[in-house]
Amino acid sequence: MGYARQVYTQAENELNRRRTTAQDTAQRRLENFYAVCPEAEDVRRRIASTASRAAMAVLRSGNARETMEALKNENLSLQKQFADLLAAHGLTRADIEPQYTCKRCEDTGYVDGRICSCYRSLLKQIAYENLNRISPLTLSSFEDFSLLYYSDVSVNGERSDREQMRNIYDFCRRYADNFKKDSGNLFFTGATGLGKTHLSLAIAAEAINKGFGVVYGTAQTFALSLERERFTRTEESGGDTLDLLNDCDLLIIDDLGMEISSSYITATIYNVIDTRITLKKPTIISTNLSMQELEKRYNERFTSRIIGFYDRLIFRGKDIRMKKKLNPQNKQN
Repeated sequence: MGYARQVYTQAENELNRRRTTAQDTAQRRLENFYAVCPEAEDVRRRIASTASRAAMAVLRSGNARETMEALKNENLSLQKQFADLLAAHGLTRADIEPQYTCKRCEDTGYVDGRICSCYRSLLKQIAYENLNRISPLTLSSFEDFSLLYYSDVSVNGERSDREQMRNIYDFCRRYADNFKKDSGNLFFTGATGLGKTHLSLAIAAEAINKGFGVVYGTAQTFALSLERERFTRTEESGGDTLDLLNDCDLLIIDDLGMEISSSYITATIYNVIDTRITLKKPTIISTNLSMQELEKRYNERFTSRIIGFYDRLIFRGKDIRMKKKLNPQNKQN
């Protein structure tokens, strides 16, 4: 996956911060140890001198082997003495050495000249965070979703809006509790203000808590990013939105059908949905449009993919946003 130069810069800065913090912390602990045990500093200095003396012995040749053996034994003796001093003060060598976040690369980002897995993970995390920065991923939860705003009146023998929404709530809760990388796809449809965004964000929060990479945004936000990157292909401008939409563990597209329409955006959204179906990566889509309106806006092939590969959840009721303003006390389900 390619990333904007800004993402690499942020990742490198974070790795440098981690490395510097680990080294500075270790240095402070070592200095504190020397303050209470001056003998240890002298021993450490003598250990360092054995290395320089060994180098000199090699350069001078002569009885280098015997000299090297003597220096090795001296070094081992000094190392043991230093360890004993640490133990006498309740410390181990690990206490005065840098504790890097990644033991493999020691927070450099590279192992044997190759990019470390921690660097790859950091790049992906930063890219997700940048894309999600303006989204309200932490603003909704299952706990603050109230069913009291939905009517419990049954009409013509059909289930009430509240019963319908309770079933949807329970379904979404189970989906979030059991979420994994190959969970199914969800399609939320219904009028505006019925809780589609709330429940999709609640699922997102649970997935993030489990450690999954989640990308959330409105179709309009994604469309703007994709259009911008289409015409501005530079390292600074980015170009990774499409990769992130295809690659993330969970993609949430809110307000599908409300984006500015163009042949490029329509084709790209379809390709993202189709790619994720092929890769068995879960996607949640919400829209205010009916299936007929979606087919008219996109095409029959688009709606066919939705019908065939998504669980469709129909939200019912009247716009609850005004009800919340009028009766904010309804906090419980």
